[in-house]
Amino acid sequence: MSMILRTLSACAALALIATPAMTAAAAARKKAPAKAAPLKPSALAIALPLKLLIPERQRLCDTATATGLRYKQLRPGAGVMPTDADRVQVHYIGYLAKDGEVFDQGRDVTFAVTRVIPGFSDGLKLMTPGSIYRLCVPHTLGYGEDGSGPIPPAADLVFQVELVTVNPAKAK
Repeated sequence: MSMILRTLSACAALALIATPAMTAAAAARKKAPAKAAPLKPSALAIALPLKLLIPERQRLCDTATATGLRYKQLRPGAGVMPTDADRVQVHYIGYLAKDGEVFDQGRDVTFAVTRVIPGFSDGLKLMTPGSIYRLCVPHTLGYGEDGSGPIPPAADLVFQVELVTVNPAKAK
């Protein structure tokens, strides 16, 4: 191979290696956009992040238990109330009593009656299948002074709970 071809080949190889970086830098200088005005959201668009807030009237309960749990029956049910030994299936939504911010929700969730916070457990034992209750749980029956995850310290909570089914404990 002649000296000229070797030199051209070396230059071509160097050009192939250097071109993308140089081209990208040159393109960035040429295409630097002018600062655009911030876009205004459409009045029809849902603002993100989505934060569902429950109105104050849906954070109130009218009956109290001896433990301090307050509740409101929204729809009666029929059948047997669950006990500590039972498992239940529920639909629920949980929100902060202070501002109504939703922190959790679930459909067709099954668990043991005693595997939830004390206020939720106490409320379940008032219900019958098919009923819907609003449970107003003071922080002493919830996550206490420390809070947990999205629950702030000393937060009073509200749950709307539909008891779908009660699965009695099996006899041993």
